[in-house]
Formats: sequence, structure tokens, C-alpha cells
Amino acid sequence: MTAHPLAHFSLLTSHFSLLTPYSSPTDAEAPQPRYWRQPRRAALDWRRTLLDGWVVGFWVFPLLGLVAGLMAGLLGIGGGLILMGALVWMLPSLGIPQAQVMHVALASAMASIVATGISSSLAHHRRGSVLWPTVGWMIPGLLLGGWLGSGLAVLLDEQVLRWVVAVYCVLAAIQLQFGKVRPRPVDGAEPVPRGWPMSVAGTAIGVLSAVVGIGGGSMTVPLLVWRGVLPVRAVGSSSAAGVVVAVASAAGFVLHAPQDLQLPHSVGYIYLPAAIGVSVASMFAAPWGTRLAHRLSPRALRAVFACFMVVIGTSLVLGR
Repeated sequence: MTAHPLAHFSLLTSHFSLLTPYSSPTDAEAPQPRYWRQPRRAALDWRRTLLDGWVVGFWVFPLLGLVAGLMAGLLGIGGGLILMGALVWMLPSLGIPQAQVMHVALASAMASIVATGISSSLAHHRRGSVLWPTVGWMIPGLLLGGWLGSGLAVLLDEQVLRWVVAVYCVLAAIQLQFGKVRPRPVDGAEPVPRGWPMSVAGTAIGVLSAVVGIGGGSMTVPLLVWRGVLPVRAVGSSSAAGVVVAVASAAGFVLHAPQDLQLPHSVGYIYLPAAIGVSVASMFAAPWGTRLAHRLSPRALRAVFACFMVVIGTSLVLGR
């Protein structure tokens, strides 16, 4: 009589069961010892997480900073928008929750603008192209606006922020491509805007800059040129004003952040690898962009950058 095939299988498994150690029912209830594999695995996870953020911070973000610095030097605006648009795509893969991606991108962009703006404003100051009296009148409004704008950005929903930034990108692209350039006034007749209207304007510029994630150059430069300031001095003064906006906004994104917010490698909403990596590279790249701006066609640069801003705005609305 032939045995059933399953009989051989049950016999084989019974032999292997003899090799396994016996465990009483109380063993499962007893506390398990912490073997060396558990802390080692935790250490490996911690190191992997650290490297994921900081390796990108020391390699990818500096490259992004070079691009942002070059474009900011070439056109005088746009570094914050380039950085913010790129961070929206990169941050989810670095452990940032989707609900906080826009907030972290805005905060990190504003933090990086501090170093870039200082480098740019010092270079303009050496050439005498910063109207410090005008900047001084704008500082109170810029500080207040940057602080209020960062608080407003923290309260806004992620989708609302996407639409606000996207609409601004499209409007800025239209102004950049089709906006009229006013003729340069006579140097001796150049005014120096002062008074409370500049403080009020600084407040509006600060609020919108913090919500959108820029230094405010796309608003400050047209305002000063409209007031009769030479374009070169308008750009220099805008660089100095952008530092004030960035400092107030970055501080706001730290202090307005919820106390229970836990993001990897971050202070508040500022993602440190991005802020540090971009800042270092953009400080060196901005002067290069300034030199290139005198050699390349301004019309072509404005057209390319306008298209790029439209792409950023569209991707923010369509992409997730």
C-alpha cells in the first residue's frame, strides 16, 4: 500500500521541529532581551536619515544655489522663486510631509536669501549704488511685513499657498516680459525717496515677499524706478531691502512654527541642509551672474526667465 504524499511532508516537518528550541507559553509574555541587532539597526537608520539630508545639502543644494545665484545676478530677481520651486519637488523625498512642503520651501528660501542679499548689497555698496536713506525708511515696514507675512503663510493651507505662489509667478513673468522700461533720468536730478509712504510700501512688500518666498526685488525695483531712481541704484537698494525682509521672514517661520512640529534637520520650518547649502553657493554665484549680465542679451534673458517662472507656477498647480 502506497503512503499518501502528505505523510512524507508531515514526517519531514516533524524532524525539523525537533531542531527548534522549546518555548513555554510564559516565554512569549516575558520581556525580550535587547539584542545588539536592535540598537545597531536604529543607529543605521539614524545615520541613513542624516546622510540623506546632509549629503544632498552638501552636493545637490549647492548646485541649486549656483543656478539661483546666477539667475539672481543676471536678472536681479528670481533666486527665491527658483529655489522655492525646486524645493517643492525635492523635499518630499527627503522626509518632509506633503502638508508642510510649501511652508518648508518658503522658509528655506527666505533663509538662504539672507546670505545672498548680504553679498549682493555689499557689492552694490562698494559701487555706491545703495540709497541707504531710502532703505532706512523702508526698514520698519519691511520688518513688520516680513513678520506678518510669515505668520500668514504658516496659517494658510498648503494648496492655498501653491495657488498664491503660482499666480504670482505668472504675473511676475508677464511684467518681466512685457513691462515697460522707463527711461533713465538725469543723474543729477535723481531723487531719494523718503518718508512714511516708503514705510507703508515696505510693509506691503514684506508681507507678499514672505508669503511668496522672495526677497521682494520684483516689487522694490519697479517701485523705486517709478519714483525716479536710477535702475542700477534701484537694484542695489532692493538687495539691501531684501536682506531685511529675509531676516524678518526667516525668524517668523521659526517662531510661528507649532511647538510640536517635528521635521528632520530643521529649525522651525527652515530645512537647514537647503538653507546652508544654497546660501554658501549662491554667495559666490551672484557676482558671476552680475558679470554675465553685462555680456549677454537682456531681452533674451528676460524671455527665458519669464518662461521659466510660468513653468514653475504651472508645476505648482498641476504637480503634487
